[in-house]
Amino acid sequence: MPLLRFDVIEGRDPNALKKLLDVAHQAMVDAFEVPQRDRYQIVHQHPVHEMIIEDTDLGLERSRDMVVISIVSKTRTPDKKQKLYALLAERLETECGLSPQDLMVSITENGEADWSFGMGEAQFVIGKL
Repeated sequence: MPLLRFDVIEGRDPNALKKLLDVAHQAMVDAFEVPQRDRYQIVHQHPVHEMIIEDTDLGLERSRDMVVISIVSKTRTPDKKQKLYALLAERLETECGLSPQDLMVSITENGEADWSFGMGEAQFVIGKL
C-alpha cells in the first residue's frame, strides 16, 4: 500500500515501461517513506482514442507519452504529496525522458479498514500491519 495505477497509451517498449514503474516506486519510497517491498502497481494500456487528457487551461502541451498515475493511499500530509509530485516529475524526466507536462497524478485517500492484502483479513485493523 499505496496502490498505483498507470494509464498509458499502448505501444510502449516493455523495458521503458518497467523503468517507469521502477522510478515511480522509488519516488514513492522516498516521498511517502513506504518499505521497499511495499509495491503495488498496475498498468493499463489504452488505444490513443481512449485517453483524452487536456490541460485545464494551464498551457500544458501533452503528447502520446502521457502518463496518468492514480494512487490509492492512506492519508498523507500535503508536504509529502507535494514531495511525491516533485520527485515523480523530476525523476521521470531525468531517468525516463518523460516531460513533466505529460505527467498527471491523482491521489485518493482511504482508511485502514479499506485494505485487505489477502486471506480475507483487514491486516491494518487486526494488527498484522
